[in-house]
Amino acid sequence: MLAMQHYNSSGVIAPFPLSNQTPTVQETEVEAVSSNATGSANNPTAAGLSMTLGILFNVVALIILAKAYSRYRRRSKATFLLLASSLIATDLAGHVIPGALVLRRYSVHTQGSTDDSVSTFRGDPENPDASCLFLGGCMVFFGLCPLFLGCAMAAERCLGVTKPLLHARLVTTARTKMALALIWLLALCVALLPYFSLGAYTYQYPWTWCFIRVVEGTRDTDLAFVIVFSGLALSSLASAFVCNTISGITLVRARLKKKKPCFQRSSAGSQDTEMVVQLVGIMVTSCICWSPLLVFALMSATKSYSGMLDSDRDTFRGLMVTGVRMATCNQILDPWVYILLRRAVLRKIYRITKRRASFKGSTFRSVRWEISSFQTSEKSSVNNI
Repeated sequence: MLAMQHYNSSGVIAPFPLSNQTPTVQETEVEAVSSNATGSANNPTAAGLSMTLGILFNVVALIILAKAYSRYRRRSKATFLLLASSLIATDLAGHVIPGALVLRRYSVHTQGSTDDSVSTFRGDPENPDASCLFLGGCMVFFGLCPLFLGCAMAAERCLGVTKPLLHARLVTTARTKMALALIWLLALCVALLPYFSLGAYTYQYPWTWCFIRVVEGTRDTDLAFVIVFSGLALSSLASAFVCNTISGITLVRARLKKKKPCFQRSSAGSQDTEMVVQLVGIMVTSCICWSPLLVFALMSATKSYSGMLDSDRDTFRGLMVTGVRMATCNQILDPWVYILLRRAVLRKIYRITKRRASFKGSTFRSVRWEISSFQTSEKSSVNNI
């Protein structure tokens, strides 16, 4: 999915001319749009580089998670690491598979003739090819999975923080793996809805990626599909927010009691704090990256279905491109959230910050001492005179 964010920076295409214009002008503008769309595919180097970096970041995060999983024996921590590893692995797959399909589409059209029509580049919106159907399904599947996993991680931590005994009795590795399978199955079922005539996938501007039909020719089934997709995604974000809020409040209350627990409880509390901080980071990242696409898709589908999108079609095309670019950033930011918000990294940052603050404080005190010493010596010399 990440590869799509770099391909077209030329902006939204100009609307096609009205019917009262001459055919010569229409053909000229069609050729200009076609050359613009085809020319944007001539340089996939930046997209390939960003895709490589994204793969590298996710692999590094997976290695760190694997080492942490083998090190920690505490059940709640192991469960969290298993869910986090599944999240990063899903992000990695969602980064590679759709990105490879988009790069393949660009390479195919780069090798083709530049005189092809716009309709050839866009494909048939009523009968998209198999690669478009697969790419659209990947967009929905790999879009829902990280949000479902983030919600599951937040619910697991909320139970572990508020009801640790119940968590120890209910949450096991086998049940966690079963929950992961159900999450992936639910996302797959939603992605396969167009194959059962509920909604449809079609090429989206700039005709290099596929998604639900929300801008042009939106039908009642497409609107229902968008509502299901966006509703599940937004509900997952809202549920994660509630669970993380409850976990955070519980941890803050525990700290404010000012009790001195034993070493094991203190270590467990610090691990809970670390996991909740990481979950908050993942939740904030997902909200920022995915909310625009979900909201734009709902707005576009609603307006297109009601016939109110004709004058704003190009605007919503641009908004959908912006939304998918932001959504693709989620797969590259998730591993960095986990890597940077670990206790070891936060301790180093705290020590460096504290060292610099103490250095500035000592420097300020030494300068103030020198000034006061100078003033004292000056007064004594005056008194001697």
